[in-house]
Amino acid sequence: MSGGRKRRSFADIFKVAAKRVSGALAVLLLLRKRKSSSKPAVSGAPRSGRQVSAVSSSSATTGSSSNAKSSFSHVSSSASAIATSGLVAPPGFTMEDIIKATGNFSASNVIGEGAFGTVYKGKLGDGSLVAIKRAKKNIINQQVSSEFKNEVLTMSKIEHLHLVRLYGYLEHGDERIIVEEYVGNGTLREHLDACTGGNGLEMTERLDIAIDIAHAVAYLHTYSDPPIIHRDIKASNTLITEKLRAKVADFGFARLASEDPDATHISTQVKGSTGYLDPEYLRTYQLTEKSDVYSFGVLLVEMMTGRHPIEPKRPLKERVTIKWAMQKLKEGDAVLVMDWRLRRSPASIMALEKILKLARRCLASTKESRPSMRKCAEVLWEVRKEYWESASSPSPSALPQSANYPVRDARNHRHTSFGIEEGESYKFVSA
Repeated sequence: MSGGRKRRSFADIFKVAAKRVSGALAVLLLLRKRKSSSKPAVSGAPRSGRQVSAVSSSSATTGSSSNAKSSFSHVSSSASAIATSGLVAPPGFTMEDIIKATGNFSASNVIGEGAFGTVYKGKLGDGSLVAIKRAKKNIINQQVSSEFKNEVLTMSKIEHLHLVRLYGYLEHGDERIIVEEYVGNGTLREHLDACTGGNGLEMTERLDIAIDIAHAVAYLHTYSDPPIIHRDIKASNTLITEKLRAKVADFGFARLASEDPDATHISTQVKGSTGYLDPEYLRTYQLTEKSDVYSFGVLLVEMMTGRHPIEPKRPLKERVTIKWAMQKLKEGDAVLVMDWRLRRSPASIMALEKILKLARRCLASTKESRPSMRKCAEVLWEVRKEYWESASSPSPSALPQSANYPVRDARNHRHTSFGIEEGESYKFVSA
């Protein structure tokens, strides 16, 4: 009997120990889960196909969380399909957080103005910097609501190195707010407006930026599901990083395209920016990905000339920049349109001519004659490769004896071989 009791005692001890270990593991897992859920909702961008959770607007006033969630992964392609009830970013991200991050929307934190509203620089509790877009309140509410939902819906479906990331959104009372990745080195237009060569963009930097934009838009057209038409590609919607690379922003006008590549999209209201709008789209109201290609062609000319698309103070023949530049290219005088801030060299002039020729194809009068954005990226990649090969191995006899020739050696440029940044999408391979 004593032996039996002893065996039972050992069994009991084993069971008690097993329960204690199991209980300890459960507590550890619970603590880990709580720690994970307590992290700020804006610590990372939502990736394509992932859920963007939201809590009801009633909880935003108290800062309390809610179990109610809204998912973008199953949202209809129509922006209006987003729930009309108040949507806020994930738990822990409230209107109080936004007010604190912006200093109660202090004018000192304003970093931009757009059609949607004002953009503020914000600092979250963990020290992270974000861009906070606050919709205007003095324009038609339906328009604000439509653009807000459209931008949130579109940005929730994309993730690319050269597209600005969505961190969160908030719809609280009459407030419409989008929280995005902060890119603090100004817009491409601001860099093109720099008054001196030392502060402006060199040819190699403009090539890098043009390729970044082409890759980003090609991703929207080709790899996003469903495809996305940006509809507002322009210099002021291109943000520049500290490394002088590009991130395409502002998806308020973006449109989800049909899965049918031959389909056209009838638009009752033409949207876009003056000087960049596709004339075929203006004429037919039929929107396709090639409308973005046309805008990109205007942008390429803008980057090579440094001028705005429309220059009302110029002589009549030069007021529409693309017409003036294309005429000079046709006459064999492309160098005459080169931005005065750019330093002349055989390599930079070669790049200028090839980029203008690509722009001419993008600006074709019919969409069928325009290349795809994927093709634009491939062409620009080759131009950059040839430019670097030429600039890195110059022939002494070919160098112009001019103060306008670059002082710095291209081989010592800040970027790696051919200006490729780590993590950049490499050249597309034709199917």
